[in-house]
Amino acid sequence: MTTQKSSLPSGRQNYTSALIVLTSLFFMWGFITCMNDILIPFLKKMFELSRFQSMMIQFAFFTAYFVGSLVYFIISARTGDPISRIGYKNGIIWGLMTSAFASLLFLPAAEFKIFGLFLAALFILALGFTLLQIAANPYVALLGPPETASSRLNLSQAFNSLGTTLAPILGGYFVFHFFAKLGAPLYTNIGNPVLTDSGEPLSALGVQIPYLIFAILFVLLAILIKFTKLPRFTNSSSIEKGAGALKHKHLVLGGIAIFMYVGAEVSIGSSFINYAGELLAYPEMEAKNFLAFYWGGAMIGRFLGAISLSNLQKIKKYILMLITSILTFLLIYGIIYIESGSRFEFNRISPFIIFLMINYLGFILGKSLPGRTLAIFAFIVIGLLITTLVTDGEVALWTIVGIGLFNSIMWSNIFTLAIKDLKENTAQGSSILVMMILGGAIIPVIQGAVADSFNGYHYSFFIPVICYAYLMYYGWKGYLSKAVSE
Repeated sequence: MTTQKSSLPSGRQNYTSALIVLTSLFFMWGFITCMNDILIPFLKKMFELSRFQSMMIQFAFFTAYFVGSLVYFIISARTGDPISRIGYKNGIIWGLMTSAFASLLFLPAAEFKIFGLFLAALFILALGFTLLQIAANPYVALLGPPETASSRLNLSQAFNSLGTTLAPILGGYFVFHFFAKLGAPLYTNIGNPVLTDSGEPLSALGVQIPYLIFAILFVLLAILIKFTKLPRFTNSSSIEKGAGALKHKHLVLGGIAIFMYVGAEVSIGSSFINYAGELLAYPEMEAKNFLAFYWGGAMIGRFLGAISLSNLQKIKKYILMLITSILTFLLIYGIIYIESGSRFEFNRISPFIIFLMINYLGFILGKSLPGRTLAIFAFIVIGLLITTLVTDGEVALWTIVGIGLFNSIMWSNIFTLAIKDLKENTAQGSSILVMMILGGAIIPVIQGAVADSFNGYHYSFFIPVICYAYLMYYGWKGYLSKAVSE
C-alpha cells in the first residue's frame, strides 16, 4: 500500500501560498478555454463553416483531454503513476510549457489561414491543460483536511470561472474590435471581406496577438512555479502498477458524470453567441455580454459553494453567501458597463437577480452536502432548459443564461465525490476523470448537428436535458457506489 506524504514538516501546515499559486492556474485555463466561444463565431465567418463544422473547434480541443488522459492512464497502469513519480509541481510545469508552445501555433494558423492548423493548435493546447488538470485538481484536494476538499476546489474553480467570465468580455473586445483593427482585413476563399455582425472588418491579428500574450503568460507562470516553494506530495513506497482506480464504481460513474457535465456546459456556451443572434438578432459584441453572465454565474455559484462547504457557523455562512452573491454580480455588471462605454443599462440584466435568488435557495436546500446540492442544481437546470424549449425571445435567452449559476458547483462536487477514498489511486483516478472531459468534444458536435437539422439552435437544447438528468442521478445515488472489490 502506498500513501501520500508531504516534504513539509509534520504538524499543522499552512498551504495558503501554494493554494494561491495553483488558483492562478485555474484562472488561466478558465480564461483560455472560454476563448473558444469567441473563436467559434470568428472562425465560422473566416472559413464559412456550418454549425456542425464550427463545433469541430470544441471537438479538437476537448478530444485532446481524452487522448492525453488515456495515454496517461495507460502509462500509469503499465509502469506506475507518472505524477506520483515526478511530483505534482513538475507535472504542472510540463503542462504550462506545452500550452505555451501551442499558443504560438495560432500565429502561423491565422497568417496562412489554415483551419487544420487552428485545430492542431487547440488540440496541443488542451494536451497541456490535461496535464495541468490531472496534477492541479487532486493537488488542491490534498492541500488540507479531506472534509474541506470540496470547499477548496470550489474556491479554485471560482477563480477558474472568473477567467471564463472575463474571456467573453475582454476576449470578445480584443478579437472582434481592438486587435482586429490593427492588421490587414481578412478575406474569405471567394474574396469577400470577413466582417463582424456590426459590419466591422476582422484581421488575423485579432487572434494572433491574444494567443501570443497567452504564450508569454504560460512561460512566466512556469518560471514562477519553478522557483516557488510548494509542498511535495509523493508516494511513500514503491509505485503500484495496474488500473486500481477502476475498481471503484463511484469513480467510474463519476467519470460519466464529468462527461455529461462538461459536454452540456461547453455545448451551451459554444452555441450561445450564435443562438442570441438567431433569437434576438444580437451582434457578437452585444451577445458576448450575456455570455459573460452565463460564465459569470458559474463564478458566483462557485464562490458560494466554497462558503457553503466550509466550516463556518450556519448563520454567518448564509450571510456571507448573500453578500458575496450581490458583490460578484455587481462586479460582473461593472466590468461589462465599463467595457461597453456605459451603453449597457442595468435593466437589461435585472432578470438575472431572479436566478440569483433561486441559486441561493438551492444552496440552502443542499445543506452543504455535495451530492444533495448536485442533484438539486441538476433538477433546476432541467427545468430551465425545458422552459427554453417551450418559450421564445428574452425568456428563452435568460433561462439559458441562468444555467451558469447552477453549473457552478458541479465540477468540484463531482470530482471530490469521485476521488474520495481512492488513496494511492488518486492521481490515476484524476486522469480518468480528466479523460472524460471528452464530453466537451462530443456533446457540442451532436448539438451542432441537431441544430443544422432544425436550421437553428433552439430545439437542439433538448440534448443537454439528457446530460443533466444523469447528473441528477449521480448526485442522488450514483456517488454512493462502493468498490467492486477490495
